[in-house]
Amino acid sequence: MKIVETRLAGCVIIEPAVFGDPRGFFFESWNAERFGQAGLPTHFVQSNVSHSTKNVLRGLHYQWPRPQGKLVSVLQGEVFDVAVDLRRGSSTFGRWDAAVLSASNKRQIWIPEGFAHGFAVLSDDAVFSYLCTDVYVKEADAGIRWNDPAIGIEWPALSPLLSDKDEQAPLLSQVDPDRLPIFTA
Repeated sequence: MKIVETRLAGCVIIEPAVFGDPRGFFFESWNAERFGQAGLPTHFVQSNVSHSTKNVLRGLHYQWPRPQGKLVSVLQGEVFDVAVDLRRGSSTFGRWDAAVLSASNKRQIWIPEGFAHGFAVLSDDAVFSYLCTDVYVKEADAGIRWNDPAIGIEWPALSPLLSDKDEQAPLLSQVDPDRLPIFTA
């Protein structure tokens, strides 16, 4: 497994070792020992799978309190995956990074607790998987507007299909600071 640093400390891209031949392929999508040796989480409590069609944009979502770290990957199709640092006091607060994740490149992203997450589907459809370090808590559920100009995410050219919740999410500047994670070194 290869770890690729992003512009956001702690948020990394994981490129698994893939073993393939004409019959197909095999790779470890998660291994507690190897992840622990790389400084990544070794304990997950919830696994989610979602299916979306082309141009669907989901996000930017986070939980506070009860933050969730997420190990995300694509099982079918291709997405533009985004992480935004929302940790008050972080040197990269309000900054974003992204990567294309697909079933063919088999890349994953580790999105630490305190980050918002979103993705846009680039293929006809996509099946998206994520392991979470905490369970979903409705009262902690929060979001930031996907196209907040202060964050400036360079989404691929698309006319996104959004949920009402995502379309009406606040700008980062409109969020009460008490509803944002706190950076801890």
